[in-house]
Amino acid sequence: MQHRIIVIGAGYAGAIAAGRLARRLRPEDVAITLVNAEPDFVERVRMHQLAVGQELKARPFSEMFAGTGVRLRLAKVTAVDVNRGTVSVTEGGGTEDGNGSGTEEIAYDTLVYALGSTWNTHGVPGTAEHAHDIAGRPGALRLRERLAALGAGQPVVVVGGGLTGLEAATEIAETRPDLDVALATRGTLGDWLSPKGRRHLRKVCDQLGITVHEHTTITAVTTDHITTEPTTDRADHITTTGTGTGTGTTIPAAVTVWTTGFAVHPIAQATALEVNGTGQIVVDGTMRSVSHPDVYAIGDAAMVMGPGDKPLRMSCASGVPTAWQAADSIASRLTGTKPTTVPLRYFNQCISLGRKEGLIQYVTADDQARPAALTGRTAALYKELVCKGAAWGVTNPTLGRPTRRRHLVPDSAPTPTPTEATTA
Repeated sequence: MQHRIIVIGAGYAGAIAAGRLARRLRPEDVAITLVNAEPDFVERVRMHQLAVGQELKARPFSEMFAGTGVRLRLAKVTAVDVNRGTVSVTEGGGTEDGNGSGTEEIAYDTLVYALGSTWNTHGVPGTAEHAHDIAGRPGALRLRERLAALGAGQPVVVVGGGLTGLEAATEIAETRPDLDVALATRGTLGDWLSPKGRRHLRKVCDQLGITVHEHTTITAVTTDHITTEPTTDRADHITTTGTGTGTGTTIPAAVTVWTTGFAVHPIAQATALEVNGTGQIVVDGTMRSVSHPDVYAIGDAAMVMGPGDKPLRMSCASGVPTAWQAADSIASRLTGTKPTTVPLRYFNQCISLGRKEGLIQYVTADDQARPAALTGRTAALYKELVCKGAAWGVTNPTLGRPTRRRHLVPDSAPTPTPTEATTA
């Protein structure tokens, strides 16, 4: 009887985990199923490029996993029952052959949970109704259509001064210099960067004509403006005045792009899995659920502790090594081999600032900025290589290490259900 491994979610983490498992385990011993609602791999780190009209290379899963032994199910995951070991799915386009519809339960022996995250509105009034997100392809395409309809001089406000917000604001400003682009951030522009990184970031924003509203909290979003107030420092209760904004003021916004962090998929929180306050699945160092040992969580869905006993941030840089770790841990457990450990640490933060500029901020293992930073055209090329490398790793699941497939040890085989035992 084959050991049934189901991977739900085929972003960077899920797709990499499925491919790595296929390289480690023999197809006659395991049945690996990858469940995803969309038929193509989405380069999430390029959604700001898609939003401004750039075309991205199509990467169909049917081609990526052809001949690997990984079975693709095009379906939406609607529920997970970790006590019964089942995943409920609704077919969005049938199987990889394009057939089938309706709702179905799929049984698993090992589950890899990689449903990832979406945008986080933080409950700000009007955000869900009037703002745009670039956390996935549907949102990026809606924003693309809206931006294309804007006339010259129309105001666009990007809310959020993190990596996603910086990339969105600079990409829009570079592609559409006729628009009035602004960036609103709760802190100082690039306040987590090194002095060199901050100087370069501000220089690029100035060159692109981006108005920066610092120390600004957004309290409401409407169809044509956002309402702001100065950010309050909760540590010492000191209120600071933001650049270009004041208490209860408004900023014109024909389009508001919301990039204030991510929220995990809600399915895990509806299960018996142990999760943290934000709904991330609590795992050990092997990415195994601390409450249900047949479940592994990776990427944004997992609460993973990194160097300095700090949680890893939601990012591709965190998701890829957690996928490696989970796949290797599962393979080691099933084949009775010595478990391997994948380093979970950071090296740099790669930020594209349009197509011509970039910023590579070198960081410590626990993601704190070092003095050194790479800037300019060289940094833009570096970031492009990183993006291409990440996509290559996903879309070439049969290439690279590990290459030796092992048989399962006898005690790793699933126990037949009463029905299976009777009919066998």
